[in-house]
Amino acid sequence: MHSTMSTTEIFLIAMTLIFTIPYLIWRVGKTEYYAPLVVVQIITGILLGPGILGAAFPDYYTFVFNPAVIQSLNGIAWWAVMVFVWIAGIELDLRKAWEHRRESGITAGLALGTPLLFGCIAAIGMLSYDGWIGPKAYTWQFVMGVGMACAVTALPILILLMEKLEVLRQPIGQRILRYASLDDIAIWGVLALILMDWERMGRQVGFLLAFGVASYLLRKLMLWLPARDRWYVGLIWLAVCGLGADWSGLHFMVGAFLAGAIMDGDWFDQKQMDALRHHVLLVVMPVFFLSTGLRTNWSMGGATVFIVAGALLFASVSGKLLGTHIAGKILKWEPGEGSIIGWLLQTKALIMIIFVNVLLDKGIITSETFTALLLMAVASTMLTVPVVSPKLERMKEIIFRSK
Repeated sequence: MHSTMSTTEIFLIAMTLIFTIPYLIWRVGKTEYYAPLVVVQIITGILLGPGILGAAFPDYYTFVFNPAVIQSLNGIAWWAVMVFVWIAGIELDLRKAWEHRRESGITAGLALGTPLLFGCIAAIGMLSYDGWIGPKAYTWQFVMGVGMACAVTALPILILLMEKLEVLRQPIGQRILRYASLDDIAIWGVLALILMDWERMGRQVGFLLAFGVASYLLRKLMLWLPARDRWYVGLIWLAVCGLGADWSGLHFMVGAFLAGAIMDGDWFDQKQMDALRHHVLLVVMPVFFLSTGLRTNWSMGGATVFIVAGALLFASVSGKLLGTHIAGKILKWEPGEGSIIGWLLQTKALIMIIFVNVLLDKGIITSETFTALLLMAVASTMLTVPVVSPKLERMKEIIFRSK
């Protein structure tokens, strides 16, 4: 039977698995409290990868996820994650952060810098053993890449979790969004620095100069266009920026973020933007999660990968909590406020997974390191709601206190 099935039919079997399995786990297992559907989709991607499904049923794995099917899935995944990052860039609003620049700068700086330091220390420890640093990486790129992966806050997932906790529209939720927005800028800036290729410096400088000129012209054009045309032109702009960034060596994901970051959110209807983000997450991002799971590697042994993931999780969470605790002391927050903010800001998942996918693509980390970081991202995100929810119940007055 297998030999008579076309690539299209096998592709649709893969798509059926991608959408069915996480939905059943999420709905039947009632995981919403500690693992929203998006987190379950990431976990399912790992389960369907070579280390789990591939090891248990190697014949079926190679039949379903053959090279032709994987190539098709990767194409969908690339575009899905580009659109998702583009939306995140558009929704980045730094005006509020500027209005509260002292508080936002201190908190965002410590919330990013402390776990970055702890993550870099963990990365230096990983260098003592073979198999973690990528074949094309300089030592500083690996250390900085792993460190920044520990420091990332996933702004889109943070929004979803704060909606669940009913604090998104409250003063504390808006403050946390300001801190996360500043960290988001830093994350993509550091990624661009890590990816700078001194042998292709001319291309990269040329791309950035051309991007600057084109951005100025695009902003003029967008103001002139009717609202219904801005979405279509925005997608053309996204594809062009992704192409230019990848051609220069910066990676198409950096181009996707830049494409959105220079656009103003008020050019678009907010309800339509929310609907687009929701539909991208629903319709195509599960394919990205599956393609991410297919890149996991357990060849060093599951125990070793889990130990490293645990060390990275400790560096990430403890660094974030320490950073917000210090910020709370400086800014004279109420006792316990720093802990709530720190736990929410340590949410990882999507953006960190996108970040480490880029590092793997560029040969800065190995697939073993990628697997450990992926496990860390899932664990940190699943910890957030169970830890924060009881803290908020005990400190309800903080939710409504402006800052």
